[in-house]
Amino acid sequence: MDIIKYEQIEDKIIELRGQKVIVDSCVDELYGIETKLVNEAVSRNVDKFPEGYLIELTTHEWDKVKSQFASSPSGGGKVKLPKAFSEKGLYMLSTILKSPKATETSTI
Repeated sequence: MDIIKYEQIEDKIIELRGQKVIVDSCVDELYGIETKLVNEAVSRNVDKFPEGYLIELTTHEWDKVKSQFASSPSGGGKVKLPKAFSEKGLYMLSTILKSPKATETSTI
């Protein structure tokens, strides 16, 4: 099992609405699952993401945030506005995903 160190994801953590979060398109590196599948899992389990677990970015927030990445995490062609996960949200996400890497990452 490869342990993901803070230094490896530090540049993916942003502050938004007073919380440290990771944008959905950066979750694929952590959990080994495509952004589309991450968002589908969230849509099917909305009740598992109470306030403080998930932030849906506004257009204004996304315009400000995407410049913080060396390159757009979505490959530049993002149609839907991204979601951002707090630490609790990432943990909850790992419990509903079927990815072995998500399970391993959350248990470290």
